[in-house]
Amino acid sequence: MEISKDIDRELVSKTLTFLEGVGMSDPVPDNCNTSDFYSDFIRSFLRLDQVQRGRIICTLLVKPPITNFFKSLHGGALAAVAEIVSIACARTVVVEEKELFLGELSMSYLSGAPTNAEVIADGSVVRSGRNLTAVAVEFKLKKTGKLIYTARATFYNMPVSKL
Repeated sequence: MEISKDIDRELVSKTLTFLEGVGMSDPVPDNCNTSDFYSDFIRSFLRLDQVQRGRIICTLLVKPPITNFFKSLHGGALAAVAEIVSIACARTVVVEEKELFLGELSMSYLSGAPTNAEVIADGSVVRSGRNLTAVAVEFKLKKTGKLIYTARATFYNMPVSKL
């Protein structure tokens, strides 16, 4: 590990303590080293509530395995859920013959979802054309209806190659 000489040693120590506390150097368990483990893991916290043309609504259960050091929903887990909901939403309007390629995913973290909360993920197609599909997802606490996260995804609709 290389540490810059122009940084305060106390800050370095605090940073290293934080990274060790969140398990940065811990080994990944063997059962997690399987193909598509992460996608399967994230999907296990989702429940599909409603499907319409151009709209998907799911409930996300915020359980301890997807929370962060501060006991709220981990930002990476949220981004993975946003991607899943966005793809599902886009698939309600884009024909199966077209492959979806995620070109952009933007997230706004407005607040936090605490452990054991239920979060409603409401995805809607904003625009869908021959080449692009844009999806917006709002995440609200089920208990209060408070908007806590937003996401926007842009997909390229690509023809599947014929081999």
